[in-house]
Amino acid sequence: MEKQQYKRVMLKLSGEALANDKGFGIDPEVVYRLSSEIKAVSEMGIEVAVVVGGGNFWRGMKGSAGGMDRSSADYMGMLATVINSVALQDALEKIGVSTRVQTAIEMKQIAEPYIRRRAMRHLEKGRVVIFGAGTGNPYFTTDTTAALRSAEIEADVMLMAKKQTDGVYEADPKFHPEAKMFTHLTYQDVLQKNLAVMDNTAITLCMNNKIPIVVFNIDVPGNIIKAAKGETLGTFIEEK
Repeated sequence: MEKQQYKRVMLKLSGEALANDKGFGIDPEVVYRLSSEIKAVSEMGIEVAVVVGGGNFWRGMKGSAGGMDRSSADYMGMLATVINSVALQDALEKIGVSTRVQTAIEMKQIAEPYIRRRAMRHLEKGRVVIFGAGTGNPYFTTDTTAALRSAEIEADVMLMAKKQTDGVYEADPKFHPEAKMFTHLTYQDVLQKNLAVMDNTAITLCMNNKIPIVVFNIDVPGNIIKAAKGETLGTFIEEK
């Protein structure tokens, strides 16, 4: 794969990435490390947008499986993503990175409401824009949020940062140590093989808008920088 030159990237972080090995809450050391890498990417002149999940506090699907109303459970998950967004913003601001948090659910005292054109102006001015509260609608994952915002802000690539995995495998390597990792896939490969990269809505959005995806290991320091620079890393997903 030839090295790509990206001008604007969408970084998708899982909530679990912020918790590190604790599984719950926020590990300040990890948030600082991730923020330092995002700063390095921004200082290279690459515009950075971020969507962060909320699984380190709450998962709507888990609440729904426990008997909770699905919409209520999902709204709780959206609020969890805002907690993570504000934590990431605070860490970035402390190391000198200008940021904006925009939320799909209005909460004026905490963040700006999501406005596409305003988000793009922030990016053009070198600010890191963090999108919180998902799409503002239940039944949609933060992966779908990242794909949707990638299309809206015309990102060159979607960087999918995963914990404890170097890319996309033919089977879960935890249970199948012999499973092979793919270095290159098409969107159709992901859908037809039912690979656990992201939900089908998200992958279809990327396919329809020709947004390439890089799946890589967030646990390895420096990988965000490598992915944003277009270096060969993890699994690259594109049209063909």
